[in-house]
Amino acid sequence: MDWCYSLSLGSAALSDDHVVQHGNLQIVVDNASAERIENLSIDYSEDLMGGGFRFHNAKAVQTCSCGSSFQCA
Repeated sequence: MDWCYSLSLGSAALSDDHVVQHGNLQIVVDNASAERIENLSIDYSEDLMGGGFRFHNAKAVQTCSCGSSFQCA
């Protein structure tokens, strides 16, 4: 796969980052990745394997079975 999702806590956005405010949550995406995850939705769910974030990317043409990496056209 070409790309993978990574979530982390940060202290500040850079001047060229894309910033989205959702309630008290600020989501920052680096400029190089922004177009690859346009219209991405993120859910949190729990199942028999445990809990975790699920990524749903309309731009992905292929994903791995675990859902953490993807390939765009």
